[in-house]
Amino acid sequence: MWPASGRAQHNGVVNEIPEYDDAGRVVLVTGGARRIGAAIVRSLHDDGWRVIIHYRHSTEPAQALTDDLNRKRADSAACCAADLHSVAAIDALAAAAHARWKRLDALVNNASSYFSTPLAELDEAQFNELFATNLKAPLFLTRACLPLFGTDAAVVNILDALARHAQPGFAVYNSAKAALWAVTETLAVEMAPKVRVNAVAPGHILWAESAELDAQQQQDKLDRVPLRRLGTPEEIAASVRFLLSPQASFLNGVILPVDGGRRLR
Repeated sequence: MWPASGRAQHNGVVNEIPEYDDAGRVVLVTGGARRIGAAIVRSLHDDGWRVIIHYRHSTEPAQALTDDLNRKRADSAACCAADLHSVAAIDALAAAAHARWKRLDALVNNASSYFSTPLAELDEAQFNELFATNLKAPLFLTRACLPLFGTDAAVVNILDALARHAQPGFAVYNSAKAALWAVTETLAVEMAPKVRVNAVAPGHILWAESAELDAQQQQDKLDRVPLRRLGTPEEIAASVRFLLSPQASFLNGVILPVDGGRRLR
């Protein structure tokens, strides 16, 4: 349970600390049916949140996860399909998430497309796909949720620890994630004090489904990680959980790298 908040005094100055009503707080997680998204959903649910699990094509995993969470705690999870390429669908998702329990306290922008786009092979459809999921959707969904948020709401964006590093073949993906990095910091100022906006920047967590790497290629990538291993979805979920907690109530505009030090090499 979250600790009660109130007033803190320092050097004779009294500061009001936000009060957190942890009963039935609601979070919307995009791309929440599988992989890192599902780990985030489970972690937040374990912390007492009601969860709205967004999905696009993963109908069966989304419903299975919803059913499992509701067996653990009745009326605590719901799932909702939406194509985040469309602003109209994004607006409808936000409205549906709020309507489920008549409140919305947090948003986790996790849904993401990831694939290589060598310049000589780049086409407009690839560009549109990567920017739609990695920049357009988080930006417009945050906008749609803003009037629906209660007090002391929070947004967490999922970035990429290497978004600002030169990675040949990934100009479009990196550009979209770097733009979301800038959006995170900008909205942290623009949406304060009503909403905190932070981000988690994973490193190598799960091998990408869009790229088949042989054992040597995987080892080459791990050799660049000072901790010499992949991270786990649960480690990303724990970071998101922290940023949404009262313990992070004075963190705003923070980009939290969870990459085993990979960005340093």
